Amino acid sequence: MANYKELLKHINTFIFDYDGVLTDGGLITTSDGEVHRISNVKDGYALQLAYKKGYRVAVISGARSDSIMHRMKALQITDVFLGVERKQDVYREYLKNNNLKPEQVLYMGDDIPDYKVMLEAGVSSCPADAAEEIKSVSKYISHFNGGKGCVRDVIEQVLKVQGKWMNDDEF
Repeated sequence: MANYKELLKHINTFIFDYDGVLTDGGLITTSDGEVHRISNVKDGYALQLAYKKGYRVAVISGARSDSIMHRMKALQITDVFLGVERKQDVYREYLKNNNLKPEQVLYMGDDIPDYKVMLEAGVSSCPADAAEEIKSVSKYISHFNGGKGCVRDVIEQVLKVQGKWMNDDEF
């Protein structure tokens, strides 16, 4: 992992799993069956900033939830793929449709459904509390847990390496 920052110079696309990455993985289910997730505002800030700076940002998740779509829409993230059973297929199609090479993509996942995509992404990363199998294939393991700033961490690192952090458009 010593040279992962060199790889960040080529990133123009961020793809994230949702539960366990953009949330801590905990779910609150109400008596009427509605599911609530808690997300981190600093992660949200970084997501919208990356979008504003021209990066592609996508979510690929096995979850199905209107609340995920609502949160991503509020952050101007429109490339959201929910209810995905084979993330690798959606990942490959996304790269093809957007004329992307794997080395341009940072993918962050936390559990077994992310494993195969992480083997293909230019920079595979994960939260500190990811499954051991995911940590073993990650080029970068954030010091932050899922839903606790790990997304902000990787986006901020890419922007800093590329000289796009703390410019006037952040304020």
